[in-house]
Amino acid sequence: MKDTPTKKKLIVTGAGGQLGLELQALSSNFPEFEFIFLQRSDLDITDVHALSSVFSQYLPAFCVNCAAYTAVDKAESERKEAFRVNADAVGIIASCCGNYGVRLVHISTDYVFDGNSEKPLTENDTVSPLNVYGESKLEGERLAFKNNDQTIVIRTSWVYSEFGNNFVKTMMRLMREKVSINVVADQIGSPTYAADLAAVVMQIVGHGAFTTGIFNYSNEGRISWFDFAIAIKRMTGSTCTVNPIPTSQFPTPARRPRFSLLDKRKIKMTYGIDPVYWETSLEICINRLRQN
Repeated sequence: MKDTPTKKKLIVTGAGGQLGLELQALSSNFPEFEFIFLQRSDLDITDVHALSSVFSQYLPAFCVNCAAYTAVDKAESERKEAFRVNADAVGIIASCCGNYGVRLVHISTDYVFDGNSEKPLTENDTVSPLNVYGESKLEGERLAFKNNDQTIVIRTSWVYSEFGNNFVKTMMRLMREKVSINVVADQIGSPTYAADLAAVVMQIVGHGAFTTGIFNYSNEGRISWFDFAIAIKRMTGSTCTVNPIPTSQFPTPARRPRFSLLDKRKIKMTYGIDPVYWETSLEICINRLRQN
């Protein structure tokens, strides 16, 4: 009688967020993995003893850290909390990964850049965050690599999904409630459908060769938040008027990068990733939202 091959264990921290929930939705497609999904209520990722206990119990092959403090504007007044979750906790998770020989995939952000580039940003371009959120995420990247040499950091941008709070869901709600809305038209980037990002994470952990380092990932295309809103309006059949405005007319506590389009050549070449065009993914997400 043949032995049943042992499943690789994969811990997902921050399992209650957009990406964590998309990984849960995708997990049944990967029977070769045993998933351990941990939400904030299951595990305090800043507690080194609790984390160490989980790692010694499960002895995972991989850890995907989706946990993050993502309230960009609130972070300006909650600096300590942003750094606790986005930096200190990442360092602790990476240390545990290092101690137990676990490969870490950590999710970061385009907000590590200052937005002054004129061309798509590569993994080697200079980082200079404009806000506390970006600073805390950059420190998380540093600690991840410092504490575990088996680390991949994925920088992504403008994440949305059927789950949680995000731009797409907010726009759909506002377009139902209001006759007209204003949307910033001079910040350029590309959105990322969390379901696509989840598929990319699984493609990486299932690849065989685990090439460490920083990788950029978003959907294909170059748009503004205004372009994004117009597409949402079109796909939902809304009659709401969407007005383009400059960033200067929409002041927020945290400054945003003017340009954060990510160059994805590295992840394409290394892992054979073929990013989906942003409109294709947006349509899928909106259809799912409308069905639910």
